[in-house]
Amino acid sequence: MDENKNMQLFMGLCTSLVTQAWMQLGKIKNPMTDKIETDINGASLTIDMIVMLKEKTKGNISDEEVKILDQSISELKMNYVMSKEKADKEPENKEKSSEEENK
Repeated sequence: MDENKNMQLFMGLCTSLVTQAWMQLGKIKNPMTDKIETDINGASLTIDMIVMLKEKTKGNISDEEVKILDQSISELKMNYVMSKEKADKEPENKEKSSEEENK
């Protein structure tokens, strides 16, 4: 396979995983359901897969590809932290609401 085709296939795979992670973080709609869905654990696993791909391909991908992966990973990790904190607070807010309703 020629180098250009390999680069396109690799970036297509990475783009697919990045898009999946954004959907799992609830930042974009799932095109299959046309709904915003959140799966924090799934997002964590998908981000870990992207990091693993970057590590396993080290030295075999261009500087441009590395830069794109680094930027995607950084953005996903920051959004993961914010989404995780929000998800961790939600049950707390729900508990407070039901406690207040019971008073």
